[in-house]
Amino acid sequence: MSPGEAQPGEPGSSSTPQRSNVAGLAGSSLKSTPNSRGAATVSDHISLVGVEVEQIRPWIQRDIQEAKTCQADAMLEVLLQRASLDRKTEQPGLLERCLEAVLPVCNGRVKCAGKDEPKLHSSKIKKALDRYVSPGVEKDYYEPFIKAANIALACLGDIKVDGMRAASSNVDIMCQFNDKQISQHHQDQESKRKPDVVILPSQSSVKAFPNEGSNDARHRVETAAKSPEEPLLWKDVLASIEFKRKAKTLSRPPSFIHSEKTAAPDGPAVTASGPSQTQSTQPEPAAAPLRRSVRVAKSSQKAPSNSSSKRKAAESVESSRKRPKVGDTDAKLDVTVQTGLYAAEMFAANVAVNYLLNLIVIDNVIWVWYYDRQGTIQCSGINFIDDLPRFMVLLYAFQRFDLEDWGRNKHFKEVKEGEHIKEGVLRFDLRPEDLGDVELGDMELGGVDLEIHTSDEERVTHYGLKGRATNVFPVTSEALSKKFPEIEEDGMVAKIFWGEEQRTSEPEILSKVFDIADKEQETVKGHVPQLLWHCKVKNPTSAVRQALNLVEPTKGSRVLYILVFRKLRPITELDGEDFFTVWRQCILCHLALWKGGVHHRDVSPANMMWYRTKNGFLMGVLNDYDLSSLVITPGPQGNERTGTVPFMALDLLSPKGQRGQVEHLYRHDLESFMWVLVWVCLRYRNGVLLPQGTRPLDEWATVGAVACGEKKLWFQNNFLDFEPALLHIDPRMWHLVAQCLQVLKLDNDRRQALKFDQQFLRLTTGGEHMHAEQIELDVDDLLQKFTCTQSWIRLSTSSS
Repeated sequence: MSPGEAQPGEPGSSSTPQRSNVAGLAGSSLKSTPNSRGAATVSDHISLVGVEVEQIRPWIQRDIQEAKTCQADAMLEVLLQRASLDRKTEQPGLLERCLEAVLPVCNGRVKCAGKDEPKLHSSKIKKALDRYVSPGVEKDYYEPFIKAANIALACLGDIKVDGMRAASSNVDIMCQFNDKQISQHHQDQESKRKPDVVILPSQSSVKAFPNEGSNDARHRVETAAKSPEEPLLWKDVLASIEFKRKAKTLSRPPSFIHSEKTAAPDGPAVTASGPSQTQSTQPEPAAAPLRRSVRVAKSSQKAPSNSSSKRKAAESVESSRKRPKVGDTDAKLDVTVQTGLYAAEMFAANVAVNYLLNLIVIDNVIWVWYYDRQGTIQCSGINFIDDLPRFMVLLYAFQRFDLEDWGRNKHFKEVKEGEHIKEGVLRFDLRPEDLGDVELGDMELGGVDLEIHTSDEERVTHYGLKGRATNVFPVTSEALSKKFPEIEEDGMVAKIFWGEEQRTSEPEILSKVFDIADKEQETVKGHVPQLLWHCKVKNPTSAVRQALNLVEPTKGSRVLYILVFRKLRPITELDGEDFFTVWRQCILCHLALWKGGVHHRDVSPANMMWYRTKNGFLMGVLNDYDLSSLVITPGPQGNERTGTVPFMALDLLSPKGQRGQVEHLYRHDLESFMWVLVWVCLRYRNGVLLPQGTRPLDEWATVGAVACGEKKLWFQNNFLDFEPALLHIDPRMWHLVAQCLQVLKLDNDRRQALKFDQQFLRLTTGGEHMHAEQIELDVDDLLQKFTCTQSWIRLSTSSS
């Protein structure tokens, strides 16, 4: 294998085996949770670990590779249910009624809703689709598709179906061409993306053309197909539509569409392959529902086609690479990865998004992709030329969506200041009717008056698709300030994340932490976060998977948590003796919690904080317990591996560790503290992250877990190659780094020697296995090996 080749199972590899399920690990039981895959492993707190936004691409690809699949009709039924008058009650036959209702639009017999506008008559849909199937290149698809979709939306507005809501006048969607980069900042990183076409609220589309008139029909049919005068914003994008042209010729639209009862089986939904693979089988276009289908009456003047529509839809979405666009940094990426990156931008642009929808169009087939923090779902393709009614039903559902149906979180509202919107501020809003959908940690305070400052420079944001997606924002609240006056000087922050349902929740774990703090006054009290208020939104991501009848729908299911804490400072702001003081306090706090039955299991710089007391003393705080576990809860929990890759112990980064076959021990967390020491000392100077190109270890945060372990092992064996003078490291801190790494190495050698003796005895004498307790040191004895080093003693003395 050449140095440039990706290892199997690492980003960039040509194939990725599915993660083993618990039942799939023959002859062994899980001792810890197998490692999560995809962007969730690297994309939290981008600026804190120095990951560039563009370095997330391989991990987005991994998330896309693991997409689940469903039939198009199943997805249409779910979308229609969300656009219905009663979202929570299943309505049998809704899809069939909608397919019947849209036929007049498909057959060109409906005028624009509410007005007699020739440009928006449904007869123009077929003319636009006739242009769409004409020979050409990819960009020739955009204008006729936009015209067909926008005319259809104008005509579908007055179509009434029993049980369905009216079209949403507040959102009033339309398709908009885009050939400008849409930029967005992720803390100190900037991304630029250029989707082909987007679905926007009409007012956002109009706003992009300040010099155009207000003629609605002309805007929908002509202006929306033009390049926007002003750049679009990701926060306004409801869905992106990415195109790919492969076929030289396409069949022409049918002249007339009938409906009749028939029983046609659904086409198979095939597991999506990795975007980097050259060939895969793709879900076929959805066949009709069992009770009703749409039969297409072909025109006698049918254009020749080089492939059947069935084979066309079966062609791989993932193997379709985009033709390069001028100035497009994503030009060579697979269309599914590009669309995944657009989803990551859309997630980042709005707080606590529940889910997102994007569309991929290859020639005459359209796929719906559904993204949430549990994973990605792809439906089978719809041939919108031959099966126009299903495409109309998709638009019909979208047209009735309010912002909540598009995945926006209804609890986060814009704040008005007079007649204007207060930029960069959201209010967490709980109405009385919402209380049944949430769990509040303080029923007396209720929903509190929480204002979230989303544009604050100190925010910590997430960029990616699946996982916890932790965001931290400064917040203000009169109710909480009144209840906790002591926090007024430091302020408050809200931690907003998607926790796994199967795990013990962070508030429950913190309750145990506070009990330990009351007993361990010196090492724990004041060294754990102060939880002021919390809320759990009971809207699990598994619900859509159950509705779609996916396999294991609850595996990895997530719910939204909002936790408000006293504001703390990150340990990366400190250096020298101050850093050592806080780092050491966090280690001692961690030890006391471990003995008390709380195992943190995610030691990283982002989870080590500090504040100053009124007397000026530094107080280190061990933060973030959302991946922690309690001793009273045996066995692995959830579906997400605990730990942040660059700081995980070498044992846990091994192939066995990644499969969950290595028990997570105290020494693994203690080793993580040592890697935090290495990381901060070599990459930060005076509390500031060194510029890219001047700092070492960047690759630890961007390669896969196993590859990261190999790089860390090489560093541990060759750390003397790093000259402290060249890195401008405080000699005392470098001495501490060197001695701590040496202790790690010696203890590993000791364990390996004992394991060798054990194996030798078993082979030669048939002796009993040495118990693990005889190999593993007592936690106090292990820590003492570090605290007795010369450098530790010297720094402890000078900082006391």
